[in-house]
Amino acid sequence: MFIDKSLKEYIGDVSSNEPTPGGGSVSALAGSLGAALTAMVGNLTIGRKLYDELSDEIKQEMDRNFGEVGKSVEKLNHIVDEDTKAFDEVMDAFKLPKETDEEKKVRSKAIQEGYKKALEVPLRCAEECFHVLEMQKVFARYGNVNAITDVGVGTLLAYSGLEGALFNVKINLLSIKDEEYRNSIDSKVNSLLNEGKKLKEYLLEVVYERLA
Repeated sequence: MFIDKSLKEYIGDVSSNEPTPGGGSVSALAGSLGAALTAMVGNLTIGRKLYDELSDEIKQEMDRNFGEVGKSVEKLNHIVDEDTKAFDEVMDAFKLPKETDEEKKVRSKAIQEGYKKALEVPLRCAEECFHVLEMQKVFARYGNVNAITDVGVGTLLAYSGLEGALFNVKINLLSIKDEEYRNSIDSKVNSLLNEGKKLKEYLLEVVYERLA
C-alpha cells in the first residue's frame, strides 16, 4: 500500500515510469495533509487559554470540526491507495472478447460501468476535500493565531486535492455515453469547483487578515 510507504518511497513511485500512483492518488494525499494541518491547529488551540475565552457555541463548533477533520484524514488516506485501483475495471473490460455482436454489447456495457466506477473514487475525494475546506472556517477565524499560516497551507492543500480529483472525474466523464448520468455528474463537478473556490478565497482572506 502506498500510504504505508515512507515519503521518500512514495515520491519515488510518483516520479517513476509507472502510471500509478498518479494525480488522483496525489490529490488524495494533498487533501489528507490539508486535513492533518487543520487537526494540528485544533490541537494547538483546544484546551488552551485562548480556547477558554471563546463562546460555548464556537467551542462546540471547533470540537465538532476537529473530530471531522480527523475522520477526513483517514478517508483520504484510504483513497490514496483506492484511486490507484479505480481504473482496473475499465482496463479489464477492454480485454473482454469482441468477436460477436453479443460480445461487443457485453464489452461495451462493461466499459461504460467501469468508467462510472473509475470516476466515483475521485468524486468522493473531491467531496471529502470540500468537507475539509468547510471544517477549516472555524479554525481560520478562531484558531491559534500563531498557527494561522498552517491554516493557509491546509486550505491550499485541501483545495488542490479537490480540483485535482475533479480533473480525474472529468477525464473519465468524457467516455460516458449516458447523457443523463453525464449531466448529473457534470453538475456536481461544477458545483464542487465553484463552491470550493469560494471557500478557498474566503479562508485565504481570513488568513491574510489575521496575519496583518
